[in-house]
Amino acid sequence: MKVLIQCSVISLVSLTLLACAGAPKKESASTCRAALDVAYEELSFAESEGFAGSVNYTKAASLLTAAKTNQTFESYDACVKNATKARYYIAESKKG
Repeated sequence: MKVLIQCSVISLVSLTLLACAGAPKKESASTCRAALDVAYEELSFAESEGFAGSVNYTKAASLLTAAKTNQTFESYDACVKNATKARYYIAESKKG
């Protein structure tokens, strides 16, 4: 009986830790997805305004490709970082 109680307690603690560990990843995944959505919208707008040939536009497109790769491999912090950098370059491409 004592062994059964110990196993139950260990199982409960393990499940609790797994649930807590999964929460930030889910939040990071949604942050990554949102950052990519916004950056791709801005990139599309910049393209429609005629900035597609600029060096900054090309840098932004490359960073968004990297961010999408980060998202695929569940490296969400790097995804957000690359999407944020891309948005900077998109803004710079509009300045000329």
